[in-house]
Amino acid sequence: MNNNISDKDKKDWEDFLSKDESLPNKDSINLKKKNVNSKIYDLHGYSLDEANKKINNLIHDSYDAGVSKLIIVTGKGLHSENEKNPYISKNLGILKYSVPEYIENNQELMRLINYIKEASIVDGGSGAFYIYLKKKPIK
Repeated sequence: MNNNISDKDKKDWEDFLSKDESLPNKDSINLKKKNVNSKIYDLHGYSLDEANKKINNLIHDSYDAGVSKLIIVTGKGLHSENEKNPYISKNLGILKYSVPEYIENNQELMRLINYIKEASIVDGGSGAFYIYLKKKPIK
């Protein structure tokens, strides 16, 4: 470290210390810039048909409202009632798989979406996913 501090730097430092001035917190400024307009929706307890109808309305309403990110919580299917019925496929009845498949097969919904990806662990991990919506054009 260089111990040769100029007289000007010393004076500037003393002036700073003598005032009640504080430096702006750059970390909080950066957090404000990264704030994404998002909504969280939990589909626990919904039937497959109810969940698909809800997700359809949610995507359209969120797109119209200018929401850019949806966090959809489906659960991991660990407590699914389908396990009791041998005539129902375990994977097809679980919202975790069925809801994203419904969205990806619906061209009308996909026109409003940039991409879909699994949620980070803080938002539910493999029991949730993100939908990143496109911006609605200004008319």
